[in-house]
Amino acid sequence: MDKFLITGGVKLEGEVRISGAKNAVLPLLAATILTDDPVTIRNVPNLKDVHTISKIIAGLGVTITYEGDTVYADASTLSNQFAPYDLVKTMRASILVLGPLLARYGNAKVSLPGGCAIGSRPVDLHLKAMEALGAKIEVENGYVHASIDGRLKGGEVVFDMVTVGGTENILMAAVLAEGVTTIRNAACEPEITDLANMLNKMGAQIEGLDTNTLIVTGVERLHGCEHSVVPDRIETGSYLAAAAITGGRIKTTHTNPYIMESVLDKFEEMGAEVTRGEDWIELDMQGKRPKAVSFRTLPHPEFPTDMQAQIMAVNAIGRGFATISETIFENRFMHVPELSRMGANIQVDGHDAVVTGVEKLQAAPVMATDLRASFSLVLAALVAEGETLVDRIYHIDRGYERVEEKLQSLGAQIKRVKA
Repeated sequence: MDKFLITGGVKLEGEVRISGAKNAVLPLLAATILTDDPVTIRNVPNLKDVHTISKIIAGLGVTITYEGDTVYADASTLSNQFAPYDLVKTMRASILVLGPLLARYGNAKVSLPGGCAIGSRPVDLHLKAMEALGAKIEVENGYVHASIDGRLKGGEVVFDMVTVGGTENILMAAVLAEGVTTIRNAACEPEITDLANMLNKMGAQIEGLDTNTLIVTGVERLHGCEHSVVPDRIETGSYLAAAAITGGRIKTTHTNPYIMESVLDKFEEMGAEVTRGEDWIELDMQGKRPKAVSFRTLPHPEFPTDMQAQIMAVNAIGRGFATISETIFENRFMHVPELSRMGANIQVDGHDAVVTGVEKLQAAPVMATDLRASFSLVLAALVAEGETLVDRIYHIDRGYERVEEKLQSLGAQIKRVKA
């Protein structure tokens, strides 16, 4: 199992190219099932999760070809509607093939995602939404079997709580339904807008983009298209955080400042100088120690839960103290004990964490617990005194492309070592 060995104390400076968003490309690949025509998707990050969903789609018979950061998908060869457990178990987003299969073929059998007991909210919301369009849903032996005679029927879908995956799944189902579907309390993350944009290029009729009410007028068929994946706002924020925590200056390119205002506001509140262009953002900390900043995670356009751990790490060496409230996910403070091992002063009380900044962190062996939390440990290691060993970095590889290369290019002393 690979680990990162990081020597702290280097101020990071330079330019880094941002990859396409992992959270956008997963539904985009699932959407290729909706047409018999070839679909070309560019700016695709080379990541474990992307390979997993590609394998699931290829298992359905879709022809998938990679060429650099471009993926060509041809679903005219699709031969079955079955997504087996051994592939689905590694990634919850696999459930995204349910909507397209059901809409296109009237039938889908998809394993429940790993670690999802039925009745647990996420999958339940997806299934209730499909039923609102007339689907018959049966769950047995760990599989969801969805079917419909003829086409899905447009209807009213109201989500009890905001769900990104649920919104994406029903959006892909509704584009081929008969009549109009209204999706209320829809998530409005940039990755959903990206999906809606690609579906519209394919001939879908979706209105209300970037709002929490989507109106979909169903069409009989979709055609192929070319589409470039939206930049990864979380990767962007993570590298800007590396500049903030080390007192350095980093310019992120091939990104989009307009989809992450809430995060950039926090960097400015820390005392960083943030400059924006059409497709770039630069953060200059000018060698200063950042001020600790308080925030509450909420659905887009508010502060994203996927940046919570990274900003907590910056707060750990910040001036003063700050309160962080996590309202989106339960137990998303698993990085706290690891940061504490490095000398961070963090008190957790339920969904809130109070971080009191310390002047210095010390190197310690730490362990990554999930994708974003793992990057917070890398950030802490970049400023810690001594050599930090970060274990279980396969979590990082799920969502950050060529992470050590990118950090090395900014001056970080980081290397991947075999266990």
